[in-house]
Amino acid sequence: MSTEKLRSKTLAAIFHTVSEPKTKPVPAPLWLLVRVNALQSWRRLLSVRDQSRLLTGIIALFLAGYLVVSFGLFYHGLRFIAKFPGLGAVLTERLMYVLFAFLFALLLLSNLIIGYTNLFRNRETAFLLTLPVPTQTIFRWKFIESTVLASWAFVFLIAPLLAAFGLLRGVPWHFYPVTMVLIALFIVLPGVLGAVLAIWVGRFLDRRSFQIAMIGTAIVLLAVAAFWWKAQPVDDELLDKRTLEALDLLLAKTRFTMFPFLPSYWLSSSVLQWAEGVLRGAAFFTLVLLSYALFFGGIAFTWFGNVFYNTASAVQSRAGGGWNWFHARQNRRHSAGLLEKSAAKLSWLDRDTRALAVKDLRMFWRDTTQWGQSVMLFGLLGVYIINLRNFTHHLTSPFWVNLVAFLNLGVCSLNLASVTTRFVFPQFSLEGRRLWIIGMAPMGMARVVKTKFWLASISSLFVTSGLITLSCYLLKMSWDRVLFFAAVITVMTFALNGLAIGLGVLYPNLKEANLNKIVSGFGGTLCFVLSSFYILASVLLLVFGAAGLHSRASWAAEGITGFVLLSVCIGWLPLKLGLRQLKNFEA
Repeated sequence: MSTEKLRSKTLAAIFHTVSEPKTKPVPAPLWLLVRVNALQSWRRLLSVRDQSRLLTGIIALFLAGYLVVSFGLFYHGLRFIAKFPGLGAVLTERLMYVLFAFLFALLLLSNLIIGYTNLFRNRETAFLLTLPVPTQTIFRWKFIESTVLASWAFVFLIAPLLAAFGLLRGVPWHFYPVTMVLIALFIVLPGVLGAVLAIWVGRFLDRRSFQIAMIGTAIVLLAVAAFWWKAQPVDDELLDKRTLEALDLLLAKTRFTMFPFLPSYWLSSSVLQWAEGVLRGAAFFTLVLLSYALFFGGIAFTWFGNVFYNTASAVQSRAGGGWNWFHARQNRRHSAGLLEKSAAKLSWLDRDTRALAVKDLRMFWRDTTQWGQSVMLFGLLGVYIINLRNFTHHLTSPFWVNLVAFLNLGVCSLNLASVTTRFVFPQFSLEGRRLWIIGMAPMGMARVVKTKFWLASISSLFVTSGLITLSCYLLKMSWDRVLFFAAVITVMTFALNGLAIGLGVLYPNLKEANLNKIVSGFGGTLCFVLSSFYILASVLLLVFGAAGLHSRASWAAEGITGFVLLSVCIGWLPLKLGLRQLKNFEA
């Protein structure tokens, strides 16, 4: 059943709910929305199996492999920490507090971005607002959908860790269902807070004072974070003693995660005390988490509907629907002229190619959710790389320097894979039903796809090459090694962008305008799976060939050659198949 038919069925049922006399029980509008969307998701999942059983098996194998491998890594890591006499339990507990604190912050950001998109930049929301459905019901459904979309990855990430922790501690069977309940309660709080921030941002986003305040606040927070996490020198004599004073000094910057009013503190304390058998203390923190989840969840379900409607009306009534500061008439003319003048300097490109590149850049800039998430992802990676000098100044062995360098390469490439899957893969699908206009243009669809590929590759290469070069410089590596890693990340950038663009053409979703739903489909999942396999295989080949673990030059040549061949296959083949698939669209 198509989406239009399901929506028509929902509309008819809602009309019957509102207009017919209540002589018989009828489903509530919220239940209808949940049921229809659950039915759509289930049928979409079944359709994945019909597309290709082989690719479906690959994705299932990847998911199962991730769970097994991550469980093994977490288990061996926690067991290694637990071997420290007298300090293992302290380190494990502090790691749990730090982990859940940072995951709470990431969940908050994810709920803010996805909630803003779902509430104010979503076609389904605009459609539902035209129906005789209470706005509180619409907000409830969008709140549930946003929380699920923002939190499923958190649950998928944390499950192997908690399973490994429970196995290592020898917890009873009831630890696992209780932990699932605790996580379900925990994700409600960042969901509510993210919805509040999304409504607040949407309501005042067009005000210049608000924009200036947001930029100033971000700068201040970055400065405070840089000052707070500035590493303090530790005396080598103190480290040799292995005393609690040295441990306390090393972990001094993580004490904020044990603030008693943080929801992450309640979750961590509940999990740790339940694992230790202190059921009374664990029950206390569980009830605290439950009370706050019920209180704030009840407020969101009963009071936020009218506020959401007022904000949605304000957002839809704006001229341009975006950042009014950047969309004022004079600034718009100035920015458009500057962008076009910059593109005009590339005289060796055709005019239609320059026009398409300008259009894509402008659309990317106008969509706050896209460039905001990109800045957040690369910003977090940049903060990590800049802080390399704080914990690598003791590294003197070439083995550890190379190990950290290849780990940085893996982190940077995984971050790039997330960006390409999240933003590059849906570029073809975002053209939507306007694709026929592009098909009638003289430049043709093939040149459109190639332009998108080169634009995405060059834009991402500018960031990734800078980050990897900075990390190598902070590790005090020789310039030949810096050039080596810069060349490697260049090849990986073009390969990952080719994979994302090619699969985006092979598995398009032209009926959906929501980035989250496009990426969550079969093609987006396959793109991330293949990207992860490619990164893992590439890093292993490069470690085997260029990490200095052996003296045979033939092995190094074989490893680098294997990496190049793998990159060509993973980047060129999907792009070639995608360009061939375009003939079906043009026909």
